[in-house]
Amino acid sequence: MFSLRILAVVAVALPLSGQVSLPNAKPVPLVQALPQPYEQVSFQRDGAELARLHFGPGLNRPFVFPLIGPSGRSVTRMGHPHDPVTHSHHNSIWVSHHDVNGVSFWADQGTNQGRIVGQRLEKLEDSDTGAAATIFNHWVDKNGRVLLEERRRVSLELLSNHETLLVLDLRFEAKGAPVTFGKTPFGLVGVRMAKTIGLADGGGTIRNSEGNVDEQGDNGCFWKRARWCDYSGPILPGKNEGATLLDHPANPNHPTFFHVRSDGWMGTSFTHDATRVVEPGRPLQLRYAVYVHAGVPAREALQKQWDSFAKTALPDLSGKRK
Repeated sequence: MFSLRILAVVAVALPLSGQVSLPNAKPVPLVQALPQPYEQVSFQRDGAELARLHFGPGLNRPFVFPLIGPSGRSVTRMGHPHDPVTHSHHNSIWVSHHDVNGVSFWADQGTNQGRIVGQRLEKLEDSDTGAAATIFNHWVDKNGRVLLEERRRVSLELLSNHETLLVLDLRFEAKGAPVTFGKTPFGLVGVRMAKTIGLADGGGTIRNSEGNVDEQGDNGCFWKRARWCDYSGPILPGKNEGATLLDHPANPNHPTFFHVRSDGWMGTSFTHDATRVVEPGRPLQLRYAVYVHAGVPAREALQKQWDSFAKTALPDLSGKRK
């Protein structure tokens, strides 16, 4: 037994020999979208998770959680910190709407609630600069009738200093009859910030592209049009981080209204001003992003991120094979 142990130590210490080279080996992508059990996709940089997409058919809606900031902590959370039951629909980063042909896809409780049901994972993309996952969803009413088909591409892009950009590309298609997104401030994209980042709980701050600050008042961000809205605050002792919700100029209601509150959440209000109809054969495609950043950047720095995002083109989400 003793001699076998000595041989094992010597074998480990000696350099490997007789290895076969792989002259055609390709570099391993720095960022990968890796499928996980229970209909999840983990976005990883060099093996460390930066975000996770949940899209299983048992959920009320797909969502992204966690969304890791430069410190290694998630800048978002699941649920309202003081009302986890009636605000259980606050799923970190999610897409939903309060009125689609009169059906609510917003809350989890009610007599006329719909669900956004994940149907399948269609595509995964890896690279050294980012990764992406494309999923296909049905928006169904309480009777199981499909109102909308949605194809969603969720991509995570690396930025400098361990910052990231989470991009949400959405394509809605009505089948057979027009579908109306009713007039409401609730929907489409919601972001529930970590409790410590919130204005009320953590002493954070809200700012937007138009120079408005915090929630209420003439100079507040609540229900104001803007190109972007930022929520920043403490994430660790002595360290601040945050997330900026960006509205792409190709969206039909740009600059969008923002529904943002001091209790730690913000969202884009796609139909705050008017209803919008998706006609059969005329899909609606939208693009949003969440910029995850360190510190409390100056307004000019946030505007620079929006300027870069605004120049990006919408991807092909038709689902047709090229």
